Amino acid sequence: MRRLMLLRHAKSDWPAGVADFERPLAARGHEAAPLMARYMAAEGLVPDLALVSSARRTRETWGLLAPALGDVKVKFEPRIYNASVDGLLSLLSEVGEDVGTVLVVGHNPGMAELTLLLSGAGDRRALAAVQRKYPTAALSVVRLDGGWADVAPFKGRLERFVTPKSLGGEDD
Repeated sequence: MRRLMLLRHAKSDWPAGVADFERPLAARGHEAAPLMARYMAAEGLVPDLALVSSARRTRETWGLLAPALGDVKVKFEPRIYNASVDGLLSLLSEVGEDVGTVLVVGHNPGMAELTLLLSGAGDRRALAAVQRKYPTAALSVVRLDGGWADVAPFKGRLERFVTPKSLGGEDD
């Protein structure tokens, strides 16, 4: 069994004259990311490997998550930025079989689309919530059978979908 966790970056700011790739986190993002990190640590949702988009807002999100999660191998991956679902699947197929749990810190629509594509079963309320909206700093947890090279549509089970609002924070 493998576990894939997909976290959309925390709320970002839109400063004038700053390219999308270089957008920093907003104040709400600086609140939501540690909230999600505490939840993940308390629930034992600690990855063996974190694949983090190399965009500034995802790197900053990871920087706020990492202290609560302990010693996690991290790879900053430029292919996650603006990745299609096929691109994300390709990236996952490269993960070593010794890795049990992967966290991808990325962007929408990729995080929502990949969650829905992989989740052939699971918590129906959580699936409906993902279909409605995948807010910033939201986390989906998908259980996968087989190896990373076997990840395929509808072969996973959505175990949970958590948003900052569900933990007492704010969603966008």
